Amino acid sequence: QVQLVESGGALVQPGGSLRLSCAASGSIFSINAMGWYRQAPGKQRDLVAFITSGGTRNYVDSVKGRFTISRDNAKNTLYLQMNSLKPEDTAVYYCNTMPPFRSGSYWGQGTQVTVSS
Repeated sequence: QVQLVESGGALVQPGGSLRLSCAASGSIFSINAMGWYRQAPGKQRDLVAFITSGGTRNYVDSVKGRFTISRDNAKNTLYLQMNSLKPEDTAVYYCNTMPPFRSGSYWGQGTQVTVSS
């Protein structure tokens, strides 16, 4: 059974930092690129960053230089270090394979990140 469990979201002030974690099933984690996605209220879910099984990282322009994606293959865990947070980063953050597992038919519960003063 596939599991994707995100954690680490919180309310943080602009300029603050958070570290998100995602515990994933080993069956999908070790061989796949993994990504962080986010969905703001009233908007579609978008890819934020992804990392290949070999460790190559890619980011959307809006988070380059502020976010760092990493993975621990021994723990089947994906991370997202978010620094210099902005109000526009407010969203529910999800992890999934990249591209999304089963064409996006399965997602975890996500973790809420709110950036506000």
